[in-house]
Amino acid sequence: MLVVIAIISILMTAGSIGLSGMGGKGVTSGVATAESLFDEARTTAVGRNLRACVLVAKTLTNNPAEDLRRMVVAYEEANTDGTAKAPNSSDPNWVLSSRGAVLPDQTFFSEKFSKWKDTNGGSISADTIKSAKLVGAKKTFEGEYFAYRFNAQGISLNPGSSFVIGSGARNLSKKASEAPPRITASAKRDFGGFVVWRNGRTSLYRNPDQISQSLPGTGQPF
Repeated sequence: MLVVIAIISILMTAGSIGLSGMGGKGVTSGVATAESLFDEARTTAVGRNLRACVLVAKTLTNNPAEDLRRMVVAYEEANTDGTAKAPNSSDPNWVLSSRGAVLPDQTFFSEKFSKWKDTNGGSISADTIKSAKLVGAKKTFEGEYFAYRFNAQGISLNPGSSFVIGSGARNLSKKASEAPPRITASAKRDFGGFVVWRNGRTSLYRNPDQISQSLPGTGQPF
């Protein structure tokens, strides 16, 4: 009986250690997923000879559970001959290239630490994408998005911008603006991401300190 109890205790301890590391795996998986979407956007831009972008949900009108988690790739609307419908417009209609992906559970995009240009310390520009502008999209995609744009040659239009995600928890029944993600005790300083260069390529952060020396503590929003 004592041997059985000892084995159960060992298994429970091993299980708790494994669970405590799930957050880090979520961030690692989320960063890899995001990088693949950035690569898809760059390839889509070059392949179609149209502007493309990676959109990260800021506030979804009908689907708050995916705020700061839903990511999609889109390209500008084109004529039947494949040319851009509004080549001179800074705010064209966008067409979904794919459904994209949703970041892993308890992993969220960080508006605070994702910067428009790291050198200037600016914040990411938010595009308002509604059903009238996101051509052919279902209502679940309606809302406001953060946009990382590429020109028709696959060159980043926001070179030096960064993409950062972190582990945390939030009330998924409310909008992220009302219930922002907060760092949990087991996920403190559990952040990851990358910088987007002019050629559209990305470079990973190898350590949270590369993101910021002032990452918030347990219970703080990000």
